[in-house]
Amino acid sequence: MPRSLLDQLAEMTVVVADTGDLRAIERFAPQDATTNPSLIATAAQMPEYWEIVDETLLQSKKDSGAGATQEQVVSLAFARLAVSFGMRILDIVPKRVSVQSDPRLSYDTKGTIEQSRFLLSEFEKAGVPRERVMIKIASTWEGICAGEALEKEGIQCNMTLLFGIHQAVACADAKTTLISPYVGRILDWYVQHTGKHYEGANDPGVQSVTRIYNYYKKFGYSTEVMGASFRNISEIVELAGCDLLTIAPKHLEQLQHTTGELTRKLDASKAASMEIEKMTIDQTTFEKMHAENQMATNKLAEGIRGFSKSLESLETFLATRLAQLESGAKVGAATTSIFAAYDLDEDGFITREEWMGLDAVFDVLDLDGDGKITAEEMAAGLGATFQMAVA
Repeated sequence: MPRSLLDQLAEMTVVVADTGDLRAIERFAPQDATTNPSLIATAAQMPEYWEIVDETLLQSKKDSGAGATQEQVVSLAFARLAVSFGMRILDIVPKRVSVQSDPRLSYDTKGTIEQSRFLLSEFEKAGVPRERVMIKIASTWEGICAGEALEKEGIQCNMTLLFGIHQAVACADAKTTLISPYVGRILDWYVQHTGKHYEGANDPGVQSVTRIYNYYKKFGYSTEVMGASFRNISEIVELAGCDLLTIAPKHLEQLQHTTGELTRKLDASKAASMEIEKMTIDQTTFEKMHAENQMATNKLAEGIRGFSKSLESLETFLATRLAQLESGAKVGAATTSIFAAYDLDEDGFITREEWMGLDAVFDVLDLDGDGKITAEEMAAGLGATFQMAVA
C-alpha cells in the first residue's frame, strides 16, 4: 500500500505543527508544536476558543488587583493567553511547545530575559516541567545574548526569525536549544528582488537551511535545526532528514494525501566529512555580516514588525473584550470587539493592511473577495471552520 510523504517524513525528521489551532494539532498528531503572536491572535478569534480568551482575561483581572489599569490587565492576559494555549497544546503533543516572548523586546536583552522567565514560571506554576517548554526569541544579537543567559538557567530557547549563517553560528555558540531558520520568507525575498522562479534544491531558503544543517553537524553542535515558514511541500521534501520541521496544517494535509518515495536529503554522517570552514562570530562580526546581508537585514526587521503588529492587534482585541466582560457581555460574544480591533480608521471596513495578520484568515473572512471585510462578513466568517496558514 502506498505510504504518505508525511508518514515517511516522520521516520527521519521530528514533525512539528506550526499552529495555535488545537483541532489541527489533534488531527495530525505531531511531536511538538510552535506558536507565535500571529497564530495566537488568529486562534483567539476562532469562536471555539473564545471561552479560553474570556477565562484568561477574567483571571488576569483578578490577579492584577483592584487598582490595576486596563493596560496592565491586558499585558498580563497576553502572556497568559500564550501559556493557556501552550498548556492545551501540551495535552495533545507528547514533547514540547514553543511560545514567543514579546517581539517588541527583540533588541532588549534584559527585558527578554525577564519576560521569558515569567512565561516559564507560569507554566511551572501550572505543573508543566520546564523541559516541555521552549521560549521563542528573535535572533538579533541582543536576543541571542538573552538566549545564552537563559540556557544557563535551564530555560530552553527556540531562536526564531533566523535568515543567515551568521545568526545560526552565533546561536550555536550560545548553546541555544534550537533554531528556526525561515525557508519561505527567504524565498519570498529572492523572488521579489530577482523576479526569478525557484524550485527544489535551487530554492534559496532550502539552500540556507541545508548550509546551516551541514555546518552544525560538521562541527558537532548540539543546537537543533528546525526548518520553518514553508511556501510549498517541495521545500519540505528537500529538507527531509532535518532535525525538525515545523509545518502549517495546510501543508501537513498535503503531505498526508501525497504518496511516493521520500528520499533523505540531509544526513549528519555525510555532513561530518564535508570540507567546511569554521567561523568565529563575535558582536562586531555579527553586525558586519548582518549589514552585508540585505535579505537577512530586511526579513529580520520585517518579521519583528509583523509579530509586534499582531501582538498589538491582539492587545486591542483583549482590551475591547475586557470592557465587554466588565459590562456583563456573555462568553463568546466577541465578533463586534474583533471587528473594532482591526477597523483602525473606523470606516466600517477592514483592509488587508489593517488586518496585519495571516493572509489565509483574511481571505476566508473576505467572502466576496473585494479586499475588504465588513462586519457582516466577519460575523459569518468567524462561524466557519478554517485551517491556519504559516505566519
